[in-house]
This record gives sequence, structure tokens and C-alpha cells, in this order.
Amino acid sequence: MSALIVFLPLQPASAAAEFDYAVTTDGVTVDSHGSGQSALLPLPGRAGAEVVAVIPAAMLSWHQVELPKGATATSPRLRAVLEGLLEDRLLDEPETLHFALPPHVRPALPLWVAACDRAWLRSALAVLEGAQRRVTRIVPEFAPEGDPVLYAIGDPQHPMLVAAGINGVVALPLSAQAMPLLPDLPESTRLVAEPAVAALAEQLLHRQPQLQQAPQRWVQASQSPWDLAQFEFSSSGRTRALKKLGTAWSDLLAAPQWRAARWGAVMLVAVNVLGLNAWALHERSVLAQKREAIRQTLTQTFPQIKVVVDAPVQMDKEVAALRQATGAVTGRDLEAMLGALTKALSSPRTLSGIEFNGGELRVKGLVVAPEDAGTLASGLKGQGYTSTAQGDTLVVTQEAAP
Repeated sequence: MSALIVFLPLQPASAAAEFDYAVTTDGVTVDSHGSGQSALLPLPGRAGAEVVAVIPAAMLSWHQVELPKGATATSPRLRAVLEGLLEDRLLDEPETLHFALPPHVRPALPLWVAACDRAWLRSALAVLEGAQRRVTRIVPEFAPEGDPVLYAIGDPQHPMLVAAGINGVVALPLSAQAMPLLPDLPESTRLVAEPAVAALAEQLLHRQPQLQQAPQRWVQASQSPWDLAQFEFSSSGRTRALKKLGTAWSDLLAAPQWRAARWGAVMLVAVNVLGLNAWALHERSVLAQKREAIRQTLTQTFPQIKVVVDAPVQMDKEVAALRQATGAVTGRDLEAMLGALTKALSSPRTLSGIEFNGGELRVKGLVVAPEDAGTLASGLKGQGYTSTAQGDTLVVTQEAAP
């Protein structure tokens, strides 16, 4: 997945706001990162590239609810249902907040709902869109999914500790006073820390942290199945489908996890091309052998022919000349055609006239009953002739050689 990943600022955005960002071409590694105003952010240069907005952990709250019977992710009254369920748990008025559901909503089961300030999110997206960086997906910095992990983030002046896992997301100040508020976690829980606060995290949690830069964490967040672009921030179905198709195509062309498939496709095409070329070469060789056999047959049968231009035509001319010289009857002669017609007729007939011209026999006065016409045509066809009735005239010609 090629993407420009933008980390939204904590304050309401304006044209002068600074955005932290990371650029990835494979969805795994960070190609470049930095910060700048929206108009100075890199433009995605690859077809199918996305602009992904990451909502900071400090701007999101997570609430577990169970939708009432009959309420689904596509229900037109879903937002009103969520406001009713969360009204007593929120510090702000529900109408000022934006809500988002998980990617897969199962009825009658608890689910997590993300909430953030609607006006704050709208301002950040509007600034990016005004700079031609239209956001196609919105993901949380941390989501309630997977095994629990502790993240120490921020800077020494404002350090933060985030516990994220399938049981929820909890964000606390990274301080000794806040440690008792941490949820119970297994001893094996990983600790991931930014370099600036790694020493403080190790001192407070008494475990060796795994170092991770913030841009790498944003790229990791962009792989989350969560998409907070819902309700008023959602794209149309057609836009989503086209963007997913473009992203999938971009991944197929560049993502490292598809490298084996790309090589397999290249090898398959190469094998097919080589196979087709080999088959064509074989067919050309067989055709050349057949042509040579025809030439040899012609020159051996008629030694007087020294130059072979078109063997079948030359063979036909020589055979015709030989027949004419010896007086042999051919299928195109009158005697042969009259014999075939007599053999095909079921009984003797009286004719009013016979015309023969250039291998075409026209028999006049031959009246054939409809029930006998098929028998006559079949009898002539079996001897290599075709017949056509034109009134009281029957036209007989020799079938063309295949």
C-alpha cells in the first residue's frame, strides 16, 4: 500500500498548522517523514496511493456498548442509537462528537465505539482537502485489537503511556502517580517506546522497552482494519470501491508481500511465451516438411517441371493435360456426369434437352417429385456432385475439392 500518512495535530487545524507525516510505498517501511504545512506535504505519486489520517490517542475515547435488537451498522437511526447509549458516559455533549464503529459489527455482541470531537476532525480534514490532500481513510493511532501492548510515546515534557489491546485502549500520563490506574496486564506484555521516553518508561515499568519511532507507529496504525471515516465523513460507495481497487493494484505492483506472486506471474507469462514460440516453431517445421513432400511428389511425377511455384496448381494442370492427351474421362466430363445422374435417378426419365458448358450440366424437362428431390441430391452428393433445381431444369456441377 503506497500512502501519505498524516498525523493530525491536537489543536484545531488552520492553513498555517503543521502536520507530521510519513510516506510509505509498501505499507510496512517508512520511506520518508517530517512535518510541514498542508500545502507542503508530499503528494502521493503512485496510482492507487492513499492519504491516511491518523487520530492521536489523546483525541479519542473508547466505549464498549451492545446495540439493541434490530439496530445494524446500516441502520439510518444508528447515530441516534449511539447517542442514547453513550449519553451518560461522555464528558461532552453527544451532538458535538463523531462516532465510529468497528469494521465488522455482530448483533447481540459487545462492540467498541470510538468518539472524538467532530469540529476538530472536520477542521483538520478540510485543511488537507483544501491543499489537494483528500483523506481517503481515517485510522486511530491505537485500536482495541490484538494482544495487549504498552506504548510509551511523546517527549520528556509530555510523556504518555498507552495500553492497547482487545480489551480496550487506555491513555495515561507516563508518571509514577498514574501507574496504579493501569489495567491488569500479563507479565509478558510487550513495552514499545519512542527513544525520547524509553529511559523513563524502563525506570517506571521495570522492563526493557522495544524502540520504535513515531512514523513507524503511524505506518503500523495505517494497516488497522478500523476506518473512522463514517457517517458525515464517509466517502460514497463508488469512491470507496475505486480507491480500494486502486490500492489493491498498487499493492500488487509494489508491496513486498506480493513479491513472490509477481515473480510467479512473470515466470508464468515467460513460460507461456516460450511454449507458444516453441509450438509455433514446431508447426512451421511440420508445414515446411509437408510443402517439401508436395514439391518432391510433383517433380518426381512430372520430371519436366524444373521450377516449382505453386505445386497444387501445377499438379492439377499437368494431370489435366495428361488426361486430355490420353483421352481419359474425368469427373467434369459430360459422360461422367450423365452416368452419375442416371445412377442417382430411381427410374428412367424423358428429357427435353441437355446443355453442357465448362463442367456444368443443365438437364431440361426433368420433373422430380418433392419427395424424390432429397434422394436425388443425396445420390449425386455421394458421387461428388451438387445439384440445384431451377424450375424444370436441374443444374449439376462437380463439388469443389476441399
